[in-house]
Amino acid sequence: MSTLSQRLDTFASRRILCIGDLMLDRYIYGQVERISPEAPIPVLHVQRETATLGGAGNVVRNLAALGSKVEVIGVVGNDEAADSVEHEFAILSGVTAHLLRDSSRPTTQKTRYVAGSQQLLRADREQAKPIAEDIQKQIVEFLRKVVDNADAVILSDYVKGVLTPFVISETIKIAKQAGKLVIVDPKGRDFGRYRGASWLTPNRKELADATGIAIQSIENADKAAHSLIGDFDIGSVLCKLGAEGVCLVRKDNKTEHFQTKAREVFDVSGAGDTVIATLALALTSGFTPSEASELSNIAGSVVVGKIGTAAVTRDEIAKELRHAETQRAEDKLTGWGEIKDIAERWRKEGYKVGFTNGCFDLLHPGHIYLLRQARAACDKLVVGLNTDASVKRLKGETRPVQNETARATVLASLADVDQVVLFSEETPLELIKVIRPDVLVKGADYTIDKVVGAPEVQSWGGKVVLAELVQGQSTTKTIAKMKA
Repeated sequence: MSTLSQRLDTFASRRILCIGDLMLDRYIYGQVERISPEAPIPVLHVQRETATLGGAGNVVRNLAALGSKVEVIGVVGNDEAADSVEHEFAILSGVTAHLLRDSSRPTTQKTRYVAGSQQLLRADREQAKPIAEDIQKQIVEFLRKVVDNADAVILSDYVKGVLTPFVISETIKIAKQAGKLVIVDPKGRDFGRYRGASWLTPNRKELADATGIAIQSIENADKAAHSLIGDFDIGSVLCKLGAEGVCLVRKDNKTEHFQTKAREVFDVSGAGDTVIATLALALTSGFTPSEASELSNIAGSVVVGKIGTAAVTRDEIAKELRHAETQRAEDKLTGWGEIKDIAERWRKEGYKVGFTNGCFDLLHPGHIYLLRQARAACDKLVVGLNTDASVKRLKGETRPVQNETARATVLASLADVDQVVLFSEETPLELIKVIRPDVLVKGADYTIDKVVGAPEVQSWGGKVVLAELVQGQSTTKTIAKMKA
C-alpha cells in the first residue's frame, strides 16, 4: 500500500471552488535600532515591502501551491488594491478568478510592519458591512455555473461582508444538491449560518465563542464540537488547537487527536487557510477523514514556521511525512522502565495509548492487518513481543524462525507501530500493568473474557478491541508449506 507521502500527487487532479472574503496582505519589513524621540515606540527602518493574497485569497494560494485547479469567487473594491489582487491571481497557475468589483467599498487590506521575525503593528483598511443584494445574487449565479466542475466547495469566512446568510445557505444547498463537500472556515458566534455544512474548521477561540464552552482540553473540544454537529447538522468538525494540534470530531462519535510536532513558530498568519486547503484536497483525493486531518495538521505546523502569510507545498508536506515514515527502527525499541515513562508522557499530551502482543515470527498479511486495526483504535501503539525463550515454550523447540532482534527490528520498521517491548513471561499481563494502555487489542479468535489483561484495562477505564483476522494466514502454516 502506498504511503501518505506517495499519495500526495493525487492533489493535482482535484478542482476546488473557493468563495469568501478576499484581502490584500501587505508586509513592510525592516530593522529596529532605536526608540523614537517623539514617543516610546520603535522606529522601523524600512528595507522592503511585499504584497500577497490574504483571507480567501490565501486559501487559493495554498490550493495552487499544492497543485490543484481552483476557481475563486469574491468581491473587491474599484481601487489600486483590487488591481493588485487581480494581478496576484493572474500569476497563480491553475487559478480562475471571478472578481466582482464594488465601487461602494474598498478592497480589504492588512498591512503588517515586521522587524526581523517580530510583528510590530498591523493596520487594517476595510469595510465589513454585508455586500449588496444584487452582488449576492451574482455570486450565487456564478456558483450555479461552476459547481458541477468542482470536487468540493470551500467557504472562507473572515466576516468582511461577502458570506452573508443568503450566500452561505444558497451555497450549501446548491453544493449538496450537486453532491459536493462543503468545507467552512467559520467566524463569529452564530454558527447556525453554516447549517448543513459537511465540515467546519474552527480554531479554539471560535469554537468557544460559538458554543460557550471554554476549550481547555481535548474533552472540552470534543463536547463543543458535538454540540455543533447536533445543533446544526454538521458532518464533521476539525478543531484547530494551536500548539496542541487538531482534534477531529465526527458525527459517528469517533474523536481523534493529532498532536503538532514541536517547532519554532514565526507567524501564525493564515495557518487556518493552509489547514482548510489541505483538508479539502485530501478529502477529495480519497484520503480517509483521519488521514486528511493528519495531513492538514502537518501542513499547518509547517506554515507557521514561515514568516508572513504563506503557503505550503506538496514537497514540504511529503518531507515531513517521510521523516515520520522512515523513523529509525532502533528508536522504537525500548525496555520496561522506559516504556512506562513514554506511555505516561503520551497520555499527558492527549494521546490514546494502545497495546497488542504476539510472537510475530515470519511477518505476514494477517499480522499487518491486525496491527493496522490496532493503530486505528488508538493514537500510539505499543507492541509487546515474545522473547525467543517464551516463543519456544509456546510454539516448540523449532521456533522462532527469526530471533527476537530480527523480529523486533521488522516490527519497529512499520509506520503503524510506535514502540516495541520484549517480554519473557507466559503472558503480557505484567507488561500491560506497567503500560496501562487505554486500548487493548487482540484477534477476534478470542472472546473478551479470554483476553489477558482485559479486566485490568477495563478497570482503569480502557476498552478491549477484537480485531478481524485474515483467514488462512498463519506462520505455522507457512512453515509447513516450506517443509512440504
